Amino acid sequence: MTAASPAGLVWLALDGVGHPADAPPESVWDQDLPTLRPLVDAGLALDTTLGVPGLPQSGTGQSCWLTGQDAVRYMGEHFGPHPGPTLQRLLRAAGLPGRLTAAGGRAALVNSYVPEYFAAQARRPRAGCFPYAFGAAGLPLNPPGFPLIPATLGLSYAEPWTPVRDLAELSRLGEALGLAAHGADLLVADLWFGDLLGHRGRVPTPPEVLAACRAYLARVDALLEGILQAGPRVVLGSDHGNLENLNVKAHTLARVPFAGVGIDLGGAADIVQAGRALANGLGLSPLAAP
Repeated sequence: MTAASPAGLVWLALDGVGHPADAPPESVWDQDLPTLRPLVDAGLALDTTLGVPGLPQSGTGQSCWLTGQDAVRYMGEHFGPHPGPTLQRLLRAAGLPGRLTAAGGRAALVNSYVPEYFAAQARRPRAGCFPYAFGAAGLPLNPPGFPLIPATLGLSYAEPWTPVRDLAELSRLGEALGLAAHGADLLVADLWFGDLLGHRGRVPTPPEVLAACRAYLARVDALLEGILQAGPRVVLGSDHGNLENLNVKAHTLARVPFAGVGIDLGGAADIVQAGRALANGLGLSPLAAP
């Protein structure tokens, strides 16, 4: 690591959560989120379209965050959900976990991966951008020595997504994650379940869908509260819109949040610039476009 890079950054990588300023009335954001909402409101709203027609997707959107490169133009279109050979090449060359590790830093993907995930990958490898980028850096999934975060944040995986952990437990898990960050440079939670829930949107939105989506965002709030209590630096962002508008099933053109504590957001206007600000916050020098 460079001497200019302080340690202890937790990155909550939301998936499919558009900014509240671009959400319709009575959205998932219209609830009491005492930690999450003030942080988001104090941060930035980022463009995800990058001037390319079509709906933003996770593969290219997450690659923008992870590399600080315009993955949409590199790919030639919005693409996802999983990175194919083209985006995999970009993630290997410019992925943040690999760059940080090569510079002597310590990074970990703190998702809890269940045995069924590994069995599915053995049958058909389709890793998302985050597990692919960490694997390309030689870093393991389910890293030992770190508290691991379930992507559902304590909701059941299947409809009606009933809670299996309460908010207090999520807050304690967040505090443990924040404490662990003091011994690392970067800890990342890939919170992909928000996008899965967002795809259940339609008109009229079923009450159980709205309830589950609001419950999920409340759990992000509880996790964040616990992290901040432990005092690490924190950054929060998303790859594209979806959950903020449950009137539609598809992704949206909404801007996405970029917010943090202890990190310079750099006046970013889009997710490529946000990826560069994130790398800069870790003391990594800018990369030339591939």
